[in-house]
Amino acid sequence: MKKISRLLQYLSEYKGKILLYFAANLLGILFGLLTIIMIGPVLQVLFNASVPNVKPGASTGVQQQVTAYINEIIMKQDKMTALAYVCVAVVVFTVLKNLFLYIAVYILNPLRNAVLRRLRNDLFTKTLSLPIGFFTEERKGDLISKMTNDINEVELSIMSVLEVFIREPLTIIVYITMMLVTNYQLTLFLFVFLPVAGLIIGRISKSLRKSSNEAQQHLSSIMEVIDESLVGMRVLKAFGAETHQKLKFMKLNNNLFRTRNQIAARRELASPLSETMGIIVASIILWFGGRIVFSGTGFSGPAFITYIGMFWMIIAPFKNLSSAFSNVQKGTAALDRIEGLLAVENAITDAPDAKPIHSFEREITFRNVSFSYGERKVLEGIDLTIPKGKTVALVGASGAGKSTLVDLIPRFHDVSGGEILIDGVNVKQCKIEDLRRLTGVVSQDPILFNDTLYNNITLGTGGATQERVEEAAKIAHADKFIQQKPEGYQTYAGDRGARLSGGERQRITIARAVLKNPPILILDEATSSLDTESERIVQDAIHTLMKNRTCVVIAHRLSTVQHADEIIVMEKGRIVERGTHYNLLEAGGIYKRLVEMQQVK
Repeated sequence: MKKISRLLQYLSEYKGKILLYFAANLLGILFGLLTIIMIGPVLQVLFNASVPNVKPGASTGVQQQVTAYINEIIMKQDKMTALAYVCVAVVVFTVLKNLFLYIAVYILNPLRNAVLRRLRNDLFTKTLSLPIGFFTEERKGDLISKMTNDINEVELSIMSVLEVFIREPLTIIVYITMMLVTNYQLTLFLFVFLPVAGLIIGRISKSLRKSSNEAQQHLSSIMEVIDESLVGMRVLKAFGAETHQKLKFMKLNNNLFRTRNQIAARRELASPLSETMGIIVASIILWFGGRIVFSGTGFSGPAFITYIGMFWMIIAPFKNLSSAFSNVQKGTAALDRIEGLLAVENAITDAPDAKPIHSFEREITFRNVSFSYGERKVLEGIDLTIPKGKTVALVGASGAGKSTLVDLIPRFHDVSGGEILIDGVNVKQCKIEDLRRLTGVVSQDPILFNDTLYNNITLGTGGATQERVEEAAKIAHADKFIQQKPEGYQTYAGDRGARLSGGERQRITIARAVLKNPPILILDEATSSLDTESERIVQDAIHTLMKNRTCVVIAHRLSTVQHADEIIVMEKGRIVERGTHYNLLEAGGIYKRLVEMQQVK
């Protein structure tokens, strides 16, 4: 129960419906019990057994009362009439039993689906809230597996048997209570054997959890290989690596095959084992109960047959519980993985006293900023001021810390030391939503979603008008090629923008930034992956976008940053040179060497 506490917490929101579900189940079970109780009195009366001298309404047991009513009918009419009444009663009780059990299921299914919906929502919401650094450490295939396969496993293994954990124990309690009333000696004898059967089945079920966790790990690895293969299909074919990737996939698939076979073998053993144990116990009960009947202690044959009927009715619930327990052990492994993701601490959150920030007026200041990924230092001793309306370029070799530095401004990461101020206010004291509304990012890899071009441009802006979207597209030099598409702005970009060229994708992202109209603009290698013609078009769009904005530009092509107000040269996480293009050339340091290597004139 502790392992599925989150699911129970979700269910606690529907207490009223759960009470209705419980009541419907109880009524269904009671009507089923009445059907069984009819057996003894019918046998006792119809086959000329001795009839207890009990009057209807006397304070006696249920079976004696039924016997008395049947006996009265026989005395006033005949046995066939009594039999007809009994048959009608059995049919009515059976109909009512199944009606209430159906009502119980009808109530439960929406609750079960609501819990799964809530779990999916929480898992996806949690994933969206986590900082960028989390995704650099986690495997994408593993995250996708948790949000799909693990949820499905919880649905199949836990939620599908949720009704079993309510209905079957209730059935067992009601029937065993009646069995105690009927013959407590026989029932106490029964209690000696049932725990032994439960212990054997429990030992088998316990081994399922470890194997299930292994299966989910194998499945997440398979999903990662599939994702990598689909994304890198061009590279696989270019290097003739299809066989390598196929063998990698087949190895993982074989591991999953073996693990799932082990799980299935153990899981399927639980049901026949529980049934076998039930038959063994039933045989022992039959022998022991027969001795009681033959001893003449007042426990009649018809009453014993009724008792056997009640016992037989609890075998199926015990069997269902054993199978459900096995399934829950299997699903608990998936739930543990989901809980692991939900429990990840998000270090980048709004401070309790976070202040709203609606505008950018003066400057961005880095004061002795340092940053580390775990034990690895990425930035150290960064002091930098970016005045409003100025363009600052960051240059240097790959791995120098340029992208990490700009990621600190919108708090994609938090500094390990020092502070970053916007208009004198520490970014940690600003509301994250407001802070990111002030910044726009155009990255090296243009990210588009499999949606319309219109929706890709309006992403995060709350749905702008068609006129504003077209105006933004014109500024980004994107309107012309969009209008040439058969469906115009309603054209779908395809998976990751696959239906567009690199230059077209980049211009859409620039249009997105134009529409957002942020006062602070971050350009991270925005043209490095484009051909010459596309670069020229995109560069024109970027120059238009940069007007009257505070810009931080990361560039390897130094020709694109010659006119920056200040160029910051970084090496191994530190600022080693700074100044204008011409000042840095005159200094004859690292920047000049980079320029000469690129033959910039």
